[in-house]
Amino acid sequence: MAGHSKWANIQHRKGRQDAARSKLFSKLSKEITVAAKMGDPDPDKNPRLRLAVKEAKSQSVPKDVIDRAIKKSQAGDGDDYEEIRYEGYGPSGVAIIVEAMTDNRNRTASNVRSTFSKNGGNLGETGSVGFMFERKGEVSYPADAGDAETVLEAAIEAGAEDVDSSEDGHFIYCADTDLNEVSNALEESLGESESTKLVWKPMTTTEMDLDGLQKLMKLVDALEDDDDVQRVTTNFEASDEVMAQL
Repeated sequence: MAGHSKWANIQHRKGRQDAARSKLFSKLSKEITVAAKMGDPDPDKNPRLRLAVKEAKSQSVPKDVIDRAIKKSQAGDGDDYEEIRYEGYGPSGVAIIVEAMTDNRNRTASNVRSTFSKNGGNLGETGSVGFMFERKGEVSYPADAGDAETVLEAAIEAGAEDVDSSEDGHFIYCADTDLNEVSNALEESLGESESTKLVWKPMTTTEMDLDGLQKLMKLVDALEDDDDVQRVTTNFEASDEVMAQL
């Protein structure tokens, strides 16, 4: 799991340094709107919306932006977004899952396919790499939230399944259907989390050298630049030496 955690931290640092946060806010707002439209507009009565709002807050999305996204779901003329998952391979055969929300399936499919082909990847059929991942809930905390033993005890008490602790922080995993309950229990013992979301957790990983990882990041960046793409997940693994050279 080291590769997944390292990738998450690369993205987190990149996000902090990125001056143009409007694109990230837009993606988080879209998730809030869709979650509210699919269920109750009250986060306390809608677990998916509650998690979407919590994730937005962790990324410093302003309250008025969150409120507007919820209100947009109640507007009769609001856009109807369809959730689509794409699967494929990147440089060195690394597996990639692309989660998108779109109001035009043909446009998004064309753009995603083009991005894969232009950046050394290959878009596959649904299920072509999905078997390499598990759908899990992920709650992350900074390293100073507690030592590994303290966090592990809190995770077990909360009903989590696994914990990955390192100097980069703590990543706590649970069944996807238990994320709301587990995150609430963790808040009681560890405080507010850095991130709470559903993820695709790799069960197998692909080792990457520096050249391959640089090519992979170029592909992922291009995919994430698409307004329809919500999240990109890979199963890369890289040594500390390779990570240090990035």
